[in-house]
Amino acid sequence: MEFFQKTFGEINYTKAPLKHGVYESCHFLNCDFSGTSLSGIRFVDCEFTESNLSNLNLNLDQTGFQDTVFKHCKMLGLRFDHCNKFGISFSFEKCTLDHSSFYQCKIPGTHFRNSQLQEVDFTEADLTGAVFENTDLIRAIFENTLLERADFTTASGYAFDPEKNRILKAQFSMPAVIRLLEKYGIDIKP
Repeated sequence: MEFFQKTFGEINYTKAPLKHGVYESCHFLNCDFSGTSLSGIRFVDCEFTESNLSNLNLNLDQTGFQDTVFKHCKMLGLRFDHCNKFGISFSFEKCTLDHSSFYQCKIPGTHFRNSQLQEVDFTEADLTGAVFENTDLIRAIFENTLLERADFTTASGYAFDPEKNRILKAQFSMPAVIRLLEKYGIDIKP
């Protein structure tokens, strides 16, 4: 099935799952997808606003997100690494993505704005040119991650080993950047 330029508002998909198909230029407003399955569904140029997509876990298997925007969404524990990798691209604004995984995802240029990404796994992801604007990255995992030209200037809470990530021309600001030196056990005076 194909759905084009439709608005889906205030629907509880925990009771009746979203129909399989392709959703193009659709808007999901104040919908509850928590614990349901979006496996195999494709979203192109869609927007999710004030929706709950938490705990989909393996239920994102081969889900397609192309140019999808998430605003004010609760998205706890999502496994974006299980999504269809073809054309995967999205942005997040004022979202909570705690405990989610972007393991090995190639998502250059992704924008995370005013969002909370505590304990998110970015291991081996390609985040070239990503923007973490006013984003909370406490205990986020960056290991063998491509962070070239990524913008951390207004991000907070991040701490990762610069030797285990590619950070050429990444942008940081004081005092948050000092956390990148934690592994050395040095004492930095103001």
